[in-house]
Amino acid sequence: MTTAVRFTLEELAEVAPGNSVEVRVPPAGAVQAVAGPRHTRGTPPNVVETDPETWLGLATGTLNWADVVADGRVRASGDRSDISHLLPLTAGRRAASASGAEPEPPAAGG
Repeated sequence: MTTAVRFTLEELAEVAPGNSVEVRVPPAGAVQAVAGPRHTRGTPPNVVETDPETWLGLATGTLNWADVVADGRVRASGDRSDISHLLPLTAGRRAASASGAEPEPPAAGG
C-alpha cells in the first residue's frame, strides 16, 4: 500500500506541479503540489492530510472528496486545500493534457 500511495502522490505532483498545497498521507509520504504561492518555512498554509486507504480511494475515484471531508477522513485547511478538481488522478491528467495546464478548480458557489 505504501508504494501505491507514494506513486499516486508523485502523480499528483506531476498533474499539478507547484508548492502551494502540501498533501500528507502518513506514514507513507507527502508531496507539495498545485501552482501558487510557494511555502518555505513552518507549517504550510494549505494542507491536506488523510490516511493511506482514503487517499487511494480518492486517487482512484472510489471515494468522493466532499464525502470524506464531511466525515473527517480528510482534513483540509487553507484557501487552496480543496484539490477535488484534481481527483481522481486519471481525470486530472486527462484535463491537464487536453489543455496543456493544470485543471481549474470549480467555480465558487457551484
